[in-house]
Amino acid sequence: MAEKKKSSGRLICQNRAARHEYFVDETYEAGIELYGTEVKSLRAGTVNLKDSWCRIRDGELFLIGMHVSPYEKGNIFNRDPLRERRLLMHKKEILRLLGYVTRDGYSLIPLSLYFSGSRVKVELGLCKGKKLYDKRESAAKRSSDREIERVTKTRSYND
Repeated sequence: MAEKKKSSGRLICQNRAARHEYFVDETYEAGIELYGTEVKSLRAGTVNLKDSWCRIRDGELFLIGMHVSPYEKGNIFNRDPLRERRLLMHKKEILRLLGYVTRDGYSLIPLSLYFSGSRVKVELGLCKGKKLYDKRESAAKRSSDREIERVTKTRSYND
């Protein structure tokens, strides 16, 4: 499957729970439509991607459940912290994702939020949910990898 290349930028926020809860098959980069006070709040790092997801409605892609705390100096210009935010992608990509989401049981989950130049980008994952035994298996693999790493470190010091 084709993976879209993510340009390196300054990371704002990462959805760590997403990789625990889902298998990520493909990743995509999308722009996000924000207001000025929201961007200032993002620069301060007051954003939460946990429990957020994407919906395709009327050929447009929306990010739902992302919490951007109100900018403290924003007064009347602040928006609702949990409002739906439109994501910017090419129409062909959106229609392709719509096919996966409706037919194959996939979900669109935001994995990270970052600055690319002066623009804010969202890394979306085309994900399938993990079962409980998959989560246990992932945790066991991570634990064994950590143990192997620790053992190889101590052996390299002793040699």
